[in-house]
Amino acid sequence: TRHPYYASTAPELSDDRRYDFFSRVVPPDSFQAQAMVDIIRALDWTYVSTVASEGSYGEKGVEAFQQISKEAGGICIAQSLKITHNPKLEDYDEAIQQLLETPHSRGVIIFASEEDVRGLLNATKRANQVGHFLWIGSDSWGAKSSPIHQLEDVAVGAVTILPKRSSIKGFDEYFTSLTLENNRRNVWFAEFWEENFDCRLLSSSKREDTSRKCTGQERIGIDSKYEQEGKVQFVIDAVYAMAHALHNMQRDLCPEHSGICPVMEAAEGKTLLKYIRNASFNGSAGTSVMFNKNGDAPGRYDLFQFQMTNSSVPEYRPIGQWVETLQLRLEELQWPEGEQAVPISMCSLPCKTGERKKRVKGMPCCWHCELCDGYQYQYDETSCRLCSYDMRPNPNRTECQPIPIVKLEWHSPWAVIPVFLAMLGIIATIFVMATFIHYNDTPIVRASGRELSYVLLTGIFLCYIITFLMIAKPDVGVCSFRRIFLGLGMCISYAALLTKTNRIYRIFEQGKQTVTAPRFISPTSQIAITSSLICLQLLGVLVWFAVDPPNTIIDYDEQKTMNPNLARGVLKCDITDLQMICSLGYSILLMVTCTIYAIKTRDVPEDFNEAKPIGFTMYTTCIVWLAFIPIFFGTAQSAEKLYIQTTTLTISMNLSASVALGMLYMPKVYVIIFHPELNVQKRKRSFKAMVTAATMSSRISVKPSERPNGEAKTELCENPPTAPTDPMSESHNMAINVFCNYYVVSVVVEVAAQTVSNEFFIFLVTVYCTCNSMVSVTSHDTY
Repeated sequence: TRHPYYASTAPELSDDRRYDFFSRVVPPDSFQAQAMVDIIRALDWTYVSTVASEGSYGEKGVEAFQQISKEAGGICIAQSLKITHNPKLEDYDEAIQQLLETPHSRGVIIFASEEDVRGLLNATKRANQVGHFLWIGSDSWGAKSSPIHQLEDVAVGAVTILPKRSSIKGFDEYFTSLTLENNRRNVWFAEFWEENFDCRLLSSSKREDTSRKCTGQERIGIDSKYEQEGKVQFVIDAVYAMAHALHNMQRDLCPEHSGICPVMEAAEGKTLLKYIRNASFNGSAGTSVMFNKNGDAPGRYDLFQFQMTNSSVPEYRPIGQWVETLQLRLEELQWPEGEQAVPISMCSLPCKTGERKKRVKGMPCCWHCELCDGYQYQYDETSCRLCSYDMRPNPNRTECQPIPIVKLEWHSPWAVIPVFLAMLGIIATIFVMATFIHYNDTPIVRASGRELSYVLLTGIFLCYIITFLMIAKPDVGVCSFRRIFLGLGMCISYAALLTKTNRIYRIFEQGKQTVTAPRFISPTSQIAITSSLICLQLLGVLVWFAVDPPNTIIDYDEQKTMNPNLARGVLKCDITDLQMICSLGYSILLMVTCTIYAIKTRDVPEDFNEAKPIGFTMYTTCIVWLAFIPIFFGTAQSAEKLYIQTTTLTISMNLSASVALGMLYMPKVYVIIFHPELNVQKRKRSFKAMVTAATMSSRISVKPSERPNGEAKTELCENPPTAPTDPMSESHNMAINVFCNYYVVSVVVEVAAQTVSNEFFIFLVTVYCTCNSMVSVTSHDTY
């Protein structure tokens, strides 16, 4: 067959390898399928089902739709059902139940006959699912009323497609005038007459379902319902296409003849096909008629939607057209149950901002939404990415933003308490230092060891000052001063205390063995020893500066919490916990050593030294720092690490300085200010009294020629002889006791005030030890 068809729309007929001589004036269903895909995409549907009538029209139409939707992407087929020939009610009900198994797929594409469309609508009503499905009907549904008769409520919202066509003027008058008498040439007209008027013709009638006889006087449109068939236009256009092809062929092959010439009679079918495919003219509806290389007419469709009108009578209303591209008036669409927005037909709802799609295997339109958690942001719709170390996701998780930078602020509670304590300490230190300077030449100040006292007060002052450096905003200068003064204040304090306790310990230890004064006990020597100990700390700081120059860093790990909204970058000096402990370690070593000496000199008489106050100071300080260490390292993983460690360190240093200031200096200041009568110098003993004391000491000693002096005195001190029993011996011992107590105690102030030589001080220590070795005196500790 070489003539153009007027109603065949099956897409496989476009295959020119199988149907190379086939042409048609109606568009193939592939164009209709493309129009459906465009409609679905315009409605933003991604998950639909298909229903097809068994046969070439339905199955090939759905197949074309699936192929085009797959190529277009973004549309998934939830279910693809087929209605068999001669279906029962149960078949329609089963089809509806299957469609309900995927409730999110509300859009249903129908390539089915009128009977199947009506059967599906009836089954939907029986399932009480009116308004659930959103139908997209092919041209077999079109704008016909028969498929939806008395099912209008189920069909409301259905979008249907119909090839563009128009009523042909004059055809209605011609067709309604046809009778059995004037249309005998059409052999099928008699069968149409019986079907249209539901009657039987007497001659050769095939109808057996009616007994009514046709009279022949029936009139089309009067005795029966009449509506112009929609394909009349295409029938006319198909005839005209053939006529134009033959006319052009005759004109080219037979220019000298008015009819068919021998050349035209001998022409092959391919020649005629070429003229058919090249035919182009305005059709009966005023639209152009032409063919593509496959013999298909261009796709032109009108789009309708079955809507409720103002009079509550539903009808088909045009909503757009498809002519190679879609032109859809979305604002004119109406949906079941009065929905204003376009209903959703999606397997999965769109993910919220900051969520990624985790697709279901085998179903690209179905996914689970997963939040980009932690420090991730939404890179695209299917993936999350981790922000860089100094960034965090914004509240919507669509991009990364810088992590806020924080530091310890002056108004923070973590800083207020240390600053308050430091200010009180600084005021107290300045007051003590001013008092000592004002009363610099008084006995109590001189007895305290003025040089080391000022060194110790300087160290205490620096311990308070470090609080302000630890809280100040970090920069290179602040970080440099932190390294210098972090351990320097403690080092100066404990170096001075260590020198004091060591001097006392050496004096009394050597006094048990010899009258020779220990070396390096003069004020100058004490300052030199203290300075040497301090220089070791400064040397370590210089090495630290050389190996690792001071700098500031922003630590993003310290306060990188599970919740990125709480994450903060901490601006701080480039000082690790290990470096900080190493800087303080030398001072702690001095503190421990000083504590050991304080323990060793705890039994030395008060009048000779400050051993007991120093001991109490060191015991308390050790307790403070023993509490500091677990707090400092125990909070290393805390989000508040910066605040806790800084506060703990500064308070520990403030307490250490306060303990030393309170126990070593406040009693002296109290006496100086409130009891000045005790701050006077005793009268100096005469040289003659001192010589007498020395003579008495030599008389009560063991013979010096028998053993060294030190051993003799040590033995006398450690092994006192049995007290004499005669009255003369008792009175002699009492006299010695009075002498020792009177002269030794009288000279203590002189020694403490550094008005006698170190050698004479050792001599007095020896005399005191010897006296107490010969006579048991209960109250000797008070001396």
